[in-house]
Amino acid sequence: MLGLWGQRLPAAWVLLLLPFLPLLLLAAPAPHRESYKPVIVVHGLFDSSYSFRHLLEYINETHPGTVVTVLDLFDGRESLRPLWEQVQGFREAVVPIMAKAPQGVHLICYSQGGLVCRALLSVMDDHNVDSFISLSSPQMGQYGDTDYLKWLFPTSMRSNLYRICYSPWGQEFSICNYWHDPHHDDLYLNASSFLALINGERDHPNATVWRKNFLRVGHLVLIGGPDDGVITPWQSSFFGFYDANETVLEMEEQLVYLRDSFGLKTLLARGAIVRCPMAGISHTAWHSNRTLYETCIEPWLS
Repeated sequence: MLGLWGQRLPAAWVLLLLPFLPLLLLAAPAPHRESYKPVIVVHGLFDSSYSFRHLLEYINETHPGTVVTVLDLFDGRESLRPLWEQVQGFREAVVPIMAKAPQGVHLICYSQGGLVCRALLSVMDDHNVDSFISLSSPQMGQYGDTDYLKWLFPTSMRSNLYRICYSPWGQEFSICNYWHDPHHDDLYLNASSFLALINGERDHPNATVWRKNFLRVGHLVLIGGPDDGVITPWQSSFFGFYDANETVLEMEEQLVYLRDSFGLKTLLARGAIVRCPMAGISHTAWHSNRTLYETCIEPWLS
């Protein structure tokens, strides 16, 4: 009898515990899910954090719990401040965010903000950027008559704007920091205080360190398209640009790539560059288009 009772005891205990099973399941720890990396968003010319409300909604829907910081610096007309000044301000803002994210962060940088972010990757020795998502940004410069340009310099056209932009006074405007006139390459190389430096097109003592820093990035995601209407040529979003005849040369034909002056060739060789062209999207719609988000941005927000 004792042996029989001993064999039936576990079953009896199970029956006694059945009413309490739901409570036990609720008390059990939930399975651990690794959290998503924080996302830092940097706006473009004349923008503000409000412009990214749709992007913020998309990230919250697809990656719930993600800490997203849309940096509210150099808004509106303040975005015309020299880009090195902006780089310093944004650097001070991203350092504490990165410090709290040892697993890494993602950067989503729109238009002019893509150049600010590329400079950040160059000057920060210890950045931990997993994905740098460049959203319709003039990475090889801008050479086009746009509404922004006509508002800022109403008496100038692209053919003569170099007279302003390639002067010490002109370089005090952010748009002149990446104005790239293919017909005056010598003036661009001598006068550009920003783009020519981060491209490694002009010698400077920090070139080697900046290249090393830039190569710390996990992925470089380039987004742009032929219907942008502002970035000129639109292939600048993919490091393409005009030659002296205004024929667009793709990234692999650019001297900065062939010389690997700041790391493009190395990144492509290791499979770290992703190009995501999208037609039918105008410049001001890149950060609010849901299809674009799902196709080109969401896959990289690990």
